[in-house]
Amino acid sequence: MSEVVIVDAVRTPIGRRNGGLSSVHPAELLGQVQSALFERTGVDPAEVGQVVGGCVSQVGEQSFNIARMAWLSAGLPLEVAATTVDTQCGSSQQATNLATALVGAGVTDVAVACGVESMSRIPIGSNSNKKLGLGVPVPRTYFGRYEFTSQFEGAERIADKWGVTRADCDEFGLRSQQLAAQAWAEDRFAGQYVPVTAPDLDEERNPLDSTHVVDRDEGLRETTLEKLATLKPVAREDGVHTAGSSSQISDGAAAVLLMTAEKAAELGVTPRARIVDTCLVGVDPVLMLTGPMDATKVLLERTGRSIDDIDLFEINEAFASVVLAWAKEVGADLDKTNVNGGAIALGHPLGGTGAFLMTKALYELERADQQTALVSMCCGGGLGTGTIIERI
Repeated sequence: MSEVVIVDAVRTPIGRRNGGLSSVHPAELLGQVQSALFERTGVDPAEVGQVVGGCVSQVGEQSFNIARMAWLSAGLPLEVAATTVDTQCGSSQQATNLATALVGAGVTDVAVACGVESMSRIPIGSNSNKKLGLGVPVPRTYFGRYEFTSQFEGAERIADKWGVTRADCDEFGLRSQQLAAQAWAEDRFAGQYVPVTAPDLDEERNPLDSTHVVDRDEGLRETTLEKLATLKPVAREDGVHTAGSSSQISDGAAAVLLMTAEKAAELGVTPRARIVDTCLVGVDPVLMLTGPMDATKVLLERTGRSIDDIDLFEINEAFASVVLAWAKEVGADLDKTNVNGGAIALGHPLGGTGAFLMTKALYELERADQQTALVSMCCGGGLGTGTIIERI
């Protein structure tokens, strides 16, 4: 296996529901970060062998292989092939892992991993909506094997099992907001995002001739523990999660440029990190969201590292209990985890979040002069993505 390195990673700001990015076609949104990789590095996009993109709700504007549509719509070389994958919330992290495998195996020397989700335009679950008249994705045989639960219920059962309370979740939700606000105040996200010029919309959401620029994550909200305590639970009447301790509906895209170390030297570009190891694990689909626990254990065992050898963790904040239970189970230090806030404050554009987390991890390692990061996400259906990266 060749050593696989990260040359660049870039993201859009994350738009809130019906916010600044909601007027942009998702393929155009993804195309902007795909293009930015080459504008920033000077690498010829024709060097890319394959593009692997993540997207969850692949219907309507996000159908027809959106990774390919984005690439072509951005005017990038038509000879470069693209694939869109669905690993639920972990789609673009798995896209990164698959692109890493393609490069490491010698299938191609250069690959782009990316992801997008415009949840304002294509609501979650659109591709399995009964109104389409196309049936449901879960066959009857499934119910004889597993209880069918929602992600909301899975998060509550995780809280039950690992002793996570409402107070714990509220405190974690506040932490996410405070850390994200601090990150923006200290310009910690500098260099990792590209501003997006988006059409203005009228009251009926029709595009106007004027535009606006989105250059900041839109999900941040000023709050207090007292305010969070007044919010109603989102799953059970006596549940521990509220809108203040759950991920936000969001819009956004991100992309990562990968290649072999030898190709980077040939092209005269400086690698910023290497991919140490990747994994995708299957876990109980009833609890559903415990994937980061197993992924972390697999990665540490395979690489011979301990949890204390990792300097930085990016664990997706689908729900507060997911991260809190993960930390308890694997013995991770929360002070090293999501240090610039997570999906509770910044948002969770489903198919794009994995590439967002990879981008955030890379830049934070550099900013803080640290060495190693572990990125992991829980996924619908009981999966966990995992990646360890190390600065060069």
